[in-house]
Amino acid sequence: MILTCTPVFQERLWGGRKLETTFEYDLPQGNIGECWGISAHPNGMSVVTSGQFAGLTLAELWEEKRELFGAYTLDSFPLLVKLLDAADDLSVQVHPNDEEAMRLEGEPYGKTECWYVVEAEPGAELILGHTAETKEQLAEAIAHGEWDTLLRRQPVRAGDFIFVPSGTIHAIGEGIVILETQQSSDTTYRVYDFDRTDDEGNTRELHLDQAIEVTTVPDSPKIVHPKTKDVTGGTVQTLIETDEFNVYRMDVTDGFVLRPLDRFRLISVLNGEGSLDGVPLEKGDHLVVTVSDKPRVVAGSMELIVSDCNLK
Repeated sequence: MILTCTPVFQERLWGGRKLETTFEYDLPQGNIGECWGISAHPNGMSVVTSGQFAGLTLAELWEEKRELFGAYTLDSFPLLVKLLDAADDLSVQVHPNDEEAMRLEGEPYGKTECWYVVEAEPGAELILGHTAETKEQLAEAIAHGEWDTLLRRQPVRAGDFIFVPSGTIHAIGEGIVILETQQSSDTTYRVYDFDRTDDEGNTRELHLDQAIEVTTVPDSPKIVHPKTKDVTGGTVQTLIETDEFNVYRMDVTDGFVLRPLDRFRLISVLNGEGSLDGVPLEKGDHLVVTVSDKPRVVAGSMELIVSDCNLK
């Protein structure tokens, strides 16, 4: 079964309008920073738009029809897929792991995430990691605003892939559009917001005690090396396989076959148009492919980001 989902748009201080031009979404007014393409999180819930379950939320399906997704014992749907448009720098932030999220927030999931760079303006860069060797050095550098020496920056371009485990200080920079695959969490500890203020002169809240507690020290960058293989009808690039999720980029054409799997898959169409088992797809679509013991066949030509979560 293939379930298409309605995107949920989120206004953000740093957002822009590129999701309108790049993916032809009908955006609401404002600075739209995020499209939650597939989500069972209460802060942005996907609703199924096709088939016999049209009108149900993804969370309702997970609760009532678990067999569609696999033999999971997890209480909550585990993944969330977003598109982000950074018209300005995001705040410097960090996320807890599962144990910390439960202890500090009573939430079931921490937030390990990964980014596939869809667009990047010339000179675009992001923040990933820090230089502190101890928690004391981290706290002191934050207290004294030593951002130039504390934060690690790196340039990015379209097609780059970045893995961001929980505990990693990070920020997406101005001029970058990404597809983010993450655990289903909206818990963020803000470390630094470039001293920005809103229209009334107010700064956004920082969460320094929690941030220092959950940040990995010393920093341990996770360098990934995606591997590509040719298959009938296209190519499959393994971006990452971890305990939290498995993420792949697929360039597919007529005759590509999505193999059977004992668990759900999430698919986002980054480019092109076509169909999967006869279900029409176009750029910007997001869908859930349920458990199946039969292969699913592609027609057309598309660039896809595909993710799944190991049974647990």
